[in-house]
This record gives sequence, structure tokens and C-alpha cells, in this order.
Amino acid sequence: MYSFFKKKFILPVVASAFLFIGASFKDDFFEIAKQIEIFTTLFKELNRNYVDETNPGELMDKAIKGMLANLDPYTVYFNEQDVVRFKINNTGEYTGIGALLTRKEDKLIVKEAYKNFPADKAGLKAGDEITQIGDVLLSDFKEDASQLFKGAKNTKIDIKYIRQGKMSTTQIVLDEVEIKSVPFFAKIDDKTGYIVLSHFNKKAAFETKEALEQLKKDGAERIILDLRDNPGGLLNEAVNICNLFVPKNEIIVTTKSKIEKHNSTYKTSKDPVDTEIPLIIIVNGRSASASEIVAGALQDLDRAVVVGSRSFGKGLVQRPVDLTYGTQLKVTISRYYTPSGRCIQALDYTRKDTNGKAIKTEEKNYNAFKTRKGRTVYDGGGIQPDVELEEAKSSPITDALIKNDGIFNYVTSYYYKNPDLGNRIPTVTDADFLDFKQYLKVQKFSFDTETELALKNTLAVAKKEKIDESIITEYQQLLTALQKSENALLDKNQKEIKNLILDEIIKRYQYQEGLYQYYIKNNSEIKKSVSILNNNSEYKTILKI
Repeated sequence: MYSFFKKKFILPVVASAFLFIGASFKDDFFEIAKQIEIFTTLFKELNRNYVDETNPGELMDKAIKGMLANLDPYTVYFNEQDVVRFKINNTGEYTGIGALLTRKEDKLIVKEAYKNFPADKAGLKAGDEITQIGDVLLSDFKEDASQLFKGAKNTKIDIKYIRQGKMSTTQIVLDEVEIKSVPFFAKIDDKTGYIVLSHFNKKAAFETKEALEQLKKDGAERIILDLRDNPGGLLNEAVNICNLFVPKNEIIVTTKSKIEKHNSTYKTSKDPVDTEIPLIIIVNGRSASASEIVAGALQDLDRAVVVGSRSFGKGLVQRPVDLTYGTQLKVTISRYYTPSGRCIQALDYTRKDTNGKAIKTEEKNYNAFKTRKGRTVYDGGGIQPDVELEEAKSSPITDALIKNDGIFNYVTSYYYKNPDLGNRIPTVTDADFLDFKQYLKVQKFSFDTETELALKNTLAVAKKEKIDESIITEYQQLLTALQKSENALLDKNQKEIKNLILDEIIKRYQYQEGLYQYYIKNNSEIKKSVSILNNNSEYKTILKI
């Protein structure tokens, strides 16, 4: 129970927090003071007079988070417990289990166990459902379950997990896990080097430089840098990676804000490795933030040909601000701009549609900019490749399959039906695709499209209002029509879905390394990149060299 003293005690904290937040987006201090006074009076009277006992901390937490949710998804508030749980580690090294996990209801799902790391050594596989960690049942533990894997090196943790419906146990021995920024590099052919950059931690530039120098030592005369699915990371590492290919004192990115101190220009500061080697950068719709800085800067400087599909468009810059009592605000302070002046950000959170979603700039409203050699490039959010490939774009139906684990769960079933595949690369046949569609049907897979969700919500409201019986026939007709449409979309995007199924199958048997080995021989974006590099005149024509 909270005493009135505690209620009064929290108010100055609230006021100071709101003053800081308010000042970050409005300099009308009278208006800020007025709104704070209204809020503190309301908060005090609410807690004093409400019919049931209230929890002031919980109320305030929801109030702040609700306020920030109206701005953008990157501006967030962390209460004391959030700050303790939210441990961002940019070194690439941490004590852990070496696996990608996601929470689903009362289980932790293993999405990927990294080769030769603790989870892999303990025998965990993708698709395993962890139900207990040590003495803690996840059904009883609603907090961030990752903290249950914390401990010193060599700490032994017993876990229980479900695999294909059967409960099993194993023991994980914690170790130092190094998450590499460059998980793979190799020569594609006698002259072409290939580097995968998966994220931008503190070792990103160092690892990329090592890979580049080794490939050059091995005879590589041109480079493909793969930034697909790279969500970004440290800004300075993006600048340093560009610096491998361009001279000192080149502007790579600027940040612009209404607050002068947040306006910054980031330039290269070191001697480059190679300013002449032909370079191609591959991006897709999941390449974001720092990935877009690298692709955009090297495109604007006419230093690299960008291949693939338009990148994500995450051009908002955040910084953490420590507040009182161990709380923290991560706040958007500025936007990223490439050397030509293009804004990377795709969604405008100051403008919302009728559903409250941020509006994306329409192509007809894109603005033209010029690269150093006069090539025309456009803003509109994200980086538009010099060579766009239709097959590199993802369709809404495949995005739904990925988001809701349709492909992941199907391949889990496939893996246990085909235990002896080993290093062989299978062919995903038409029969396999039919089997996949049947699997989705049997599992009653939900695509959760906006139309599907709206239809389900309509029935839920109808049931609440007790009119569902009068509309059930029409509802079933609409649902059937929607399912037919989704089935048609599956068929229309069969090639893309087959490729994603195959990618997931290869990862299950051969880990990420096996997938990259497959890519350098078979991936269409890589093949196109090699083709451009093999045709020196085409490469120079694109860049106007």
C-alpha cells in the first residue's frame, strides 16, 4: 500500500522528468509549466480519491510510455527495472549461450543456435521450446527471460525444453560469446572477394578491414559488401567502414536537429585501405540505419554501385538520457542525411493516417539530389539501389510468413522428417510447396494481414454485441474469399517462398556459414553483382567514371 507521503514524494520526480521531456520538443516554458501543473494536480487527486487503491508507479509508467508512443517507436522510457534488464552490449562479447531466442507466451523459442557456442554444444536446435531455466518455470516468469541466463563463465544452467512434442532436459555451460560483425568472408572467384557485414558493433570496422586485407592478399581485385538484413548499430563504425574505401576528410553523414548541439558532421579521419578497388554493396528492405549510412555515403561519393532493393529507411538518431531514480529516456534527437543531402528516414511520424500509422512518402513526392559526379539519386526514405532487382524485394505475404514463423515452423517439421540430409543441398520441389501450403492449412496459420485482423475484430465485436449469429454467414463468405486470396498470393510468390524455405533448411543443417557458401554460388543478387564487376564498362557507366 502506498502512503500519502509516497504519493507526494513521487511528484517532484514526475515534474522533473516531464520538464526534461517537454523541453526536448518545446521551448515554451510557460506552456510546459502549465501542463506539468495540470498533470501533477490530476495525478495527486486521482491517487487520493480513486475508489480502489492505486499503484502510482505503474500508473506513471503507463502514462509516460503512452505519451511517447505517439511520437515514434524509437523514443522510449525505461523505468528502473527496464534499465536493469536493458543491457545493450556493443562490444560483441558477453557471457551467454550463443543463440537467438524469442519469447512466445510461456516459452522461449530457439530461432538459431550458433555453431560451437554453449547452446549448440548443449544440443539445442532451432524450434526447441524452452519451458524451464534452472528452477524457474517460464509460465510463472513474466519478466525478460534472458536474465535467467546471466552468470559467470562456466556457470552450469539446467533447462527443460520441448522438441517435437517431447520434453527433454540438457545443461548449458555459460561461456564468453563473441558475436562477429563479419560472420563470413570468402573469394567468390579468382578476382572477386565477398564480405558479409551483419551488424555494426565496436569491432565492425576492424573485422571488415581484416577481411578486406585478407581477400586482397589472396588476390581479390574487386569486392562485394553484403549489408542485407543488417539492422545497423554504431554510427562511428559506419563512418570507419566507409573510410576503408575513401580518403580522409570525406563527409559521410550529417545529423540535423532543431537543437544546435545535436547538429553534427561526421568525416573520415584515417588512411584508407583502398580507394580504387571496384566495390558493390548489396542491400534489401531489412538493411537499416548504419547500413544505410554506408550504402548512401558510398553511393553519393560515386565510390560503390548499390545493388538489391530499397533499404528500410531508419534515419532517426537517438541518444540515451539518464533521468532521476535510475530511470532513462531514449529520445530521438535528429535525422541522418547522406553527403548529397538526402534524408534516410522513410516514415513521417508527425503525419499519421486514419489508423494512426505514420505516413510514408509517395514516390511522386521524392526529391532529386546529385552525387559527386552528377548522377541523380532520390530521397523518400532508405537507399534506392543503382541496380534494383525485382527478386530482391519481399512481398507482403512472405513478410507475414516470416513474421509469424510460417516458414520457420515448417522447416522445423521438415528437419526432423529428414534427419540425414547433412551437407547436401535439397531442391524445394512443387510437391514440397504443396506440402508447405497444406502444413499452413493444418496448423491454421494466420497471416495477420490488416484485412484479416479487421475481419476477426468485427466478429469479436459482433459476439460482444450478441449479433454474431445474424452475420456469421456473411463472415464465413468473407473469410473464405480472404483465404482464397491468400492462397493465390502464395502461388504468385512461390519462387520467393521456395527460396526462403531453402535458406532456412540450409541453416538448420549447415549453420550460417553453410548458407553463405550456398549464396556465393547461387544467390541472384550476388550473381548480378559479379556480372557487373566482370563488365568493367558497365560498372564505370553506372558510376559515370
